[in-house]
Amino acid sequence: MGRIYIFTGKGGVGKSSVAAAHAIKSAEEGKRTLLVSTDMAHNLGDIFEKRLGKEPEEVLPNLDAYEIDPDHVMSQEYASIMKYVSSLIADSGVLDAQDLGMIPGMEDLFSLLKIAEIYHSGQYERIMVDCAPTGETLSLLKFPELLSWYMEKLFPIGKIGIRMLSPISKTVFQVEMPNKNALNEIEKLYLKLSELQELLKDREITSVRIVTTPEKMVVEETKRNYMYLNLYNFNVDGLYVNRILPRDIDNPFFDGWLKIQKEYLTYLKECFSALPIYEIPWYDEELKGADNVRRIVRDVLDRGEVFETKVLTERETFHKIEEGYELEVFLPYANKEDIDLYQSATDVVIKTGNFKRSIPLPNVLRKYAVTRAKFEGDRLQVRFEKEETA
Repeated sequence: MGRIYIFTGKGGVGKSSVAAAHAIKSAEEGKRTLLVSTDMAHNLGDIFEKRLGKEPEEVLPNLDAYEIDPDHVMSQEYASIMKYVSSLIADSGVLDAQDLGMIPGMEDLFSLLKIAEIYHSGQYERIMVDCAPTGETLSLLKFPELLSWYMEKLFPIGKIGIRMLSPISKTVFQVEMPNKNALNEIEKLYLKLSELQELLKDREITSVRIVTTPEKMVVEETKRNYMYLNLYNFNVDGLYVNRILPRDIDNPFFDGWLKIQKEYLTYLKECFSALPIYEIPWYDEELKGADNVRRIVRDVLDRGEVFETKVLTERETFHKIEEGYELEVFLPYANKEDIDLYQSATDVVIKTGNFKRSIPLPNVLRKYAVTRAKFEGDRLQVRFEKEETA
């Protein structure tokens, strides 16, 4: 079984270099490895000093690099579904069909679908994913679940209903209903989204690694990033603290910086004591070219467990209690005042900060209602009790 390692963090903290170092180490261990970038501002070609195309290309023995072009993936591999969605958008008059890729999340979605396709091909034993900065990565990872939720709401009537509505849809609704081929493509996309969610949240397959630096603003964003990733049930199993100044600098100019870095490095170790923490020094030259990136491999990644499967973060859990049922969600570093939740017909919706997640309720809870919720010890506990019937 292959493994996927996703590297995320605030912009400018060195995610690409850290991901590249892991890819080089993996390849040198004899594992067939792919280093893939989902950031539209790709720089893998710069790191390996090679112009990359629209497909994976070998940059070292056992190592391919791939800068995903989502427009190319959409047009080449999802032509049928894109044709229907484009015609739908064109008929609406809201957007030009050429602007489909501008819909928030669409480019991210097709990048992830491509990674999933490569994983299932079995061509690579390890896939390293260099993601865009934190906010875009969170949008990238939550989008399959969000789109699946909407598709369940939008396409519940099935093929029979579609066939019945098709003759009148153009006249009455000014919308072209999907034909049989398009509907089949929609079904395929829905199945791919379900498979993608399972892949990304399978703790035996996918790990999320956070890259940070010992600075106040970056540390605070790292804490929020960790909390949001837990909200969406991703397995975070590593923290990389980059650009740590050497303690033996004999220059008073750096005294203040050394003090700040020591303070926040200690704070990070306290906050993330459950995670393996890797300290990466601030190098005296740009990490450009495979030989320079190998410095991280040599100095930091020599620990044998760097590629081991670690299940450290927790899923949400439903369990039976005397009064009914209880849902428990792990939300490290969340503020109680920022948490809001409500129950829809089939979901519990949890909102914290700028992120919201809908958690589908098991069938057994469809006749239960939320009666109380409390947040303590990094855990949100939501109680359900059976609704009384008149």
